[in-house]
Amino acid sequence: MRDFWRRFRRNKGALVGLGVLALVLCLALFAPMIDSGDPWAMVQRPFLPPFEIAQTMFGTDTLGRDIGTGLVYGARVSLMIGFVSTVAALLLGVTLGAVAGYYGGWIDAALMRFTELFQTVPSFAFAIVLVAIFQPSVGSIVTAIAIVSWPPVARLVRGEFLTLRQRDFVAAARLDGQSDLRIIFVELLPNAASSIVVMASLMVATAILLESSLSFMGLGDPDLMSWGYMIGAARTVLRQAWWMSVFPGLAILLTVLALNLVGEGLSDGLNTRLGGGRGNAGL
Repeated sequence: MRDFWRRFRRNKGALVGLGVLALVLCLALFAPMIDSGDPWAMVQRPFLPPFEIAQTMFGTDTLGRDIGTGLVYGARVSLMIGFVSTVAALLLGVTLGAVAGYYGGWIDAALMRFTELFQTVPSFAFAIVLVAIFQPSVGSIVTAIAIVSWPPVARLVRGEFLTLRQRDFVAAARLDGQSDLRIIFVELLPNAASSIVVMASLMVATAILLESSLSFMGLGDPDLMSWGYMIGAARTVLRQAWWMSVFPGLAILLTVLALNLVGEGLSDGLNTRLGGGRGNAGL
């Protein structure tokens, strides 16, 4: 862990990204303590510009709702959807990729053809269709994002397993009588974890962008305030009230950028060759 942190902190951008991400997470976790207001409540006159009244520092929208309160509570929705959909996609993608890469042969061929079937359809268009079919809600959005996000994970894990299964420590585990399930989860998966962790950080960023895009198009959960919903609600008044779209847009930009910077830092930190350390842990 000490070596990981030393390699991670060499990337100054990753440290900045980690700080921004920590701030956003604090906003999401402690939203009721930071702002006890209701993001749907009308608190002032509509189209109040930012920085005119302390209580509504970021201005108000077309219905007089506080933009600042929406930003705070929108962080909860955007991050929750991003993390939950990423976990679901990882569970599916890692499982299929691990089975395909470990067993190879016709199992590998069948699973990869199944994976390619999902990759033939543009992910955003596929997500729109899925959400429209199941009605816009948190559950349908998470499901749609997970379904369009797992194929790259499966291909990554498959490639890692195809390489790792040829190593001596796998042959030694087989001679020791270990089951296939134990070899996959105890021997192979930990050695592929670094690539999966880096991809996961980037997948969260992509999931937030997907959720924002869906909400912008009116396919978000109508009962929850999100950054994408705020931008979508402001698209008809961009000239009269620039702040309604600029502030949530900046929130999305900074969060996604922070996640990408953290992903680069994780890649550096988990790459033992940068620190002159030993190679694969399983060797």
